Amino acid sequence: MSDDLHVALATALQRLRTDRGLTGAALADRSGVSRAMISRIENGDVQPTASLLGRLSAALGITLSELIASAERGERRLARRDEQPVWTDPDTGYTRRAVSPTSDGRLELVEVHLPPGARVSFPAEAYAFTHHQIWVMEGTLEFREGETAHLLDEGDCLRLGPAAPCEFHNPGEKECRYLVAVTRRAP
Repeated sequence: MSDDLHVALATALQRLRTDRGLTGAALADRSGVSRAMISRIENGDVQPTASLLGRLSAALGITLSELIASAERGERRLARRDEQPVWTDPDTGYTRRAVSPTSDGRLELVEVHLPPGARVSFPAEAYAFTHHQIWVMEGTLEFREGETAHLLDEGDCLRLGPAAPCEFHNPGEKECRYLVAVTRRAP
């Protein structure tokens, strides 16, 4: 992640929290992320992991893509590849590119690169208000949805079921690249 996006993400998280009238302690209670860690993220002292951002965005009632898009600012209908926000998890090397232009929240396309052996987990709350489909473009993805494991190969597409804790794992020896299509559930 660029330094500019790192700072913008910290600012966006703080802005979204305060816009919702939440204190750091209230966001900590909702997300399960410690108040101290939230403060460190908002101050730009640490680069948060994908799992932490997933928990925080879910607690704010938005997707991870919306959080990253909020950091980018601005509405656009065309998202050129070199302008699409890219974020890399500092722990796993998991890289996500927000392919969609800044959206109205109805549809998001996210390209993910998952290094060999990497695992990234998200809580059930991250899926509570969205529908997801995962399409594997290269490599192999082991996707755990609650107690159910799915082994997906190149070209396979999976529609997620009810909200459950999920884990993305690349069991292969080469990078796995997949596309996630996200839509909001009807209220």
